[in-house]
Amino acid sequence: MRELCGGLWHTTRPDRFQNILADGSIMPEPKIPNSDRWKTSQGTDHYPYVRMLGGVSLFDFAQFNAERYTEQFPMSSWYEFVPYPPSWGSSVWIEIHRGLVAHQLISGPDLVARWESDKAYGHSIMPRIEAAHLGPLPQTAFKRAFLVREGDDQFHSLDL
Repeated sequence: MRELCGGLWHTTRPDRFQNILADGSIMPEPKIPNSDRWKTSQGTDHYPYVRMLGGVSLFDFAQFNAERYTEQFPMSSWYEFVPYPPSWGSSVWIEIHRGLVAHQLISGPDLVARWESDKAYGHSIMPRIEAAHLGPLPQTAFKRAFLVREGDDQFHSLDL
């Protein structure tokens, strides 16, 4: 998905996108059951690291090369989200203005360093391409959003 290259992104299901717009922010703890959330089946000791920090998980595709990344980090689950999780059948991608969130952003490399420093090895992380925004991420920091869905190679722009 060339559209994602170079950007800072959050991805979500279309129904959750409507909740984000209604809330005016991407919330670190949205009102959705844990059974519908990523990596929660083993309990709080194994929740994703960004969630444990009270953050919103972002994909940072600046200077991203899928082949090199996959070779370097074969256990990373990034491909389960791009272009959308198969179980969802579609996904909304929200591009974030990097400069507007810089003061609350932990870069991918810094996130890995913090994860290692905290010895938080039981908490999942996508090395170097997962960044964290600490606290709610306001809609005012959204650049654009689009929908991608099964059986359709088009990016459908969404109103913010």
